[in-house]
Formats: sequence, C-alpha cells, structure tokens
Amino acid sequence: MYAALINGIAVAVAALCGVLFKNKINEKYTSAILLGLAIVVGIIGASYAIGTEDTLGMILCIVAGILFGEWINIEKHLNRLGDMLKNKFSAESGNDNTFTEGFVASSLLFCIGPMAIIGSLQAGTMGDATIIFSKTVIDCITALSFAVALGAGVIFSGVSVLLYQGLLTLLAVWVSPYLGDAVINEMSAIGGVLMIAISLNMLGIKKIRVGNMLPAVFLPILYQPFAHWLTNLF
Repeated sequence: MYAALINGIAVAVAALCGVLFKNKINEKYTSAILLGLAIVVGIIGASYAIGTEDTLGMILCIVAGILFGEWINIEKHLNRLGDMLKNKFSAESGNDNTFTEGFVASSLLFCIGPMAIIGSLQAGTMGDATIIFSKTVIDCITALSFAVALGAGVIFSGVSVLLYQGLLTLLAVWVSPYLGDAVINEMSAIGGVLMIAISLNMLGIKKIRVGNMLPAVFLPILYQPFAHWLTNLF
C-alpha cells in the first residue's frame, strides 16, 4: 500500500511543478515532449499486447469489455468527475477547457498500464515494490509534461493512482492465489492494448473512449478459468 501512496503523491507533486512553471517552459518543448511520450506509451503498450498467449480470449474480453463499458458509459462518469473537480478547485474554471481532459487522460494512462497491474499484484503478494517505483519515475516525467500542456487537472490524477493501485494491492493479498500466471499475463496484454489507444488519443490520430474499455482489463479473471474448464471438458 505504501508504494501506491508514494506513486500517487509523486504524480501530484510532479504535476504541481508543471502547473507552477508552465509559463516558464516554451510550449514547443512541451508539445514535442508529449508527442515523444505518446510514441513511447504506444511502444510500451504494444510490447505488452503482443505478449498475449490467447489471442481469441483477448479479442473476446476486449469486445465484451467495450460493450459493458459503453453501456454504463464509464467515460461520461470520468468526465463528470473531472468537471466537478474543475468547478471546485480551478480558479479559472470558466476558461480552463483542458482541466477535465488532463484529469481523465492522465488518470487513465497512469492506472490502466500493465506496470500498474503487475506492480500492484507483485507488491501485494510478495511485498516487492520495484515495478511500482520504476513506474513512479516514468509517471512523474509524464505528469510534469501533461500538467504543462493540460493544466491543474493532472494533479488530481495522483488521487486516482493512489485509490486504484492501493485497491489492487489490497485485493492482490486475497485474490492472487486464485488468479494464476495466465490471468495476470492476459490482463497485462489487454492493458497494453488500452495503452495503444491512449497513445492514439495523445497523438490526435483518433479520439477513442478509452474509459469505456476499462472493464476489458479485468475480464480475463472470468474468461481464463472458463476457457481452461472448457478445454479440459472437451
């Protein structure tokens, strides 16, 4: 749990620094950094996505996850939460059109990546926070760049990181014995696909409602045991 706390605080502090010094950093540099980070996010996502050992399962989980996510419209609720934070904490909320975008985009990026999933599970089961600490360094650089470009909304993504990774770490203590390597691997692979989607959003190539894809990350918990049972049955 302490690793999630450190990660969340570090993200918030890095984003705060970005907000405080945004006027002293030339926009062309931040734009270039964001484009570079978008490419890196896509490459990292692809490296995890191709690690799947069950392509059919990945497809089924992504399709089912998107259908469920679109049905309950997770993206809408995330945007509503971002707007609420903007109205409550942003002094320039009337003109700050990027507050919600910064909160949603950074929260999704920091939370759904394979490092968040694997790192939280490893911290919860083995007490090893190495992956989370490595992720923290990457998150800080990203949060700083995001905050310069998108504003104060990125600061609040630190809370998202704390709650999400903290909950995953706590759950890992109880459920990890029942997950197995196959489930964790497929969760990471699907997380990689979502990172590619975030990369496309960051590059402005295609607007994808990544929030509505979130349920897909957790569906291998149900699908893999079912697929294993079905295989043994026949």
